[in-house]
Amino acid sequence: MPGMGLRLPSKLERPIAFAHRGARAHAPENTPEAFDLAVKLGATGIESDVWLSRDGQLMLTHDGVIGLRRKAIANLDRSQLPETMITLPELFARVPAHIDLSIDIKTDAAMEPLLDWASTLSEVHRARLFLCHHDWQKLAEWRHLDAHVRLIDSTSVKAMKAAKQYGGPERRAHDLAEAGIDGVNLRHGEWTGGMVTLFHRFDRLCFGWDAQHTRVLTELLRMGIDGVYCDTVDRMVDAVDAHLAHGAPGEPTVN
Repeated sequence: MPGMGLRLPSKLERPIAFAHRGARAHAPENTPEAFDLAVKLGATGIESDVWLSRDGQLMLTHDGVIGLRRKAIANLDRSQLPETMITLPELFARVPAHIDLSIDIKTDAAMEPLLDWASTLSEVHRARLFLCHHDWQKLAEWRHLDAHVRLIDSTSVKAMKAAKQYGGPERRAHDLAEAGIDGVNLRHGEWTGGMVTLFHRFDRLCFGWDAQHTRVLTELLRMGIDGVYCDTVDRMVDAVDAHLAHGAPGEPTVN
C-alpha cells in the first residue's frame, strides 16, 4: 500500500470505525461482552455476520455451525444455541443510537426476514444498517424491498475485473450507482487513493476490511476511506482520532 502525500476527503465527516465481530481482540467474538466493550472503547460501528435459525431468528455468529459435531444453525432453534449468541434485533436494541451496524449476510435466506424486521424501524434507524453481500446483483434485487437500509458490495478487484461484460472497477461503480447500492467493501490492500476517488465520483461509500495495524489504518484514512474494520478497537479509534486531528483533507500529510 503506497504512501500518499495528500489527505483525500472522505464522504463522511468521521469515517466509521467498525469493531470486527465486536471487540474480538479483547473479548470472545460476537458475544454481548465483545459488543459492549467495543462501544466502551469508542467504536462508532460494529460488524457481525447473520445466519437464520430454524425458527427464523437472525443469529449473529461468524460460522453457521456450532459444537464439535458442527451442527448447522439452520437446523436448530434459538433455544438450542449458546446463550452468548444473540440476535440482530437484540444487538440493535443494545447499542447506543449513534452506533452503525455492518452485517454480513451469510445466507440469502436471512435477508427477507431481516428486511421485515427493519421495516418496523424508523427510516433514520434503518439507515444505521449496512448490509453486506458478495453478489451485487442480489443486492440490487433486495434494494426494491427497502429503500433506507444501506447496501454494500463486498467484493475484490479480481472479481470486478472478472465480470463478464465491461468488467472493472469503473463499470462496477457505475452499476452500483444505477442499482442504488450504497458502497463497496474491499480488503485493505486493494484500496488506492485513485480507487477511492473513483467510487466517490459515483457517490459510493468505500470501506476497507482487515485493517489490523496502525500503518494500514492511517494509509486507508489518508486515501479518504469512509469506514475501516479492525479487531483491535482502541488502536482503530486512536488512528481515526489522529487522522482527524491532522487538519482538513487536501492538506499535505506529515510523514
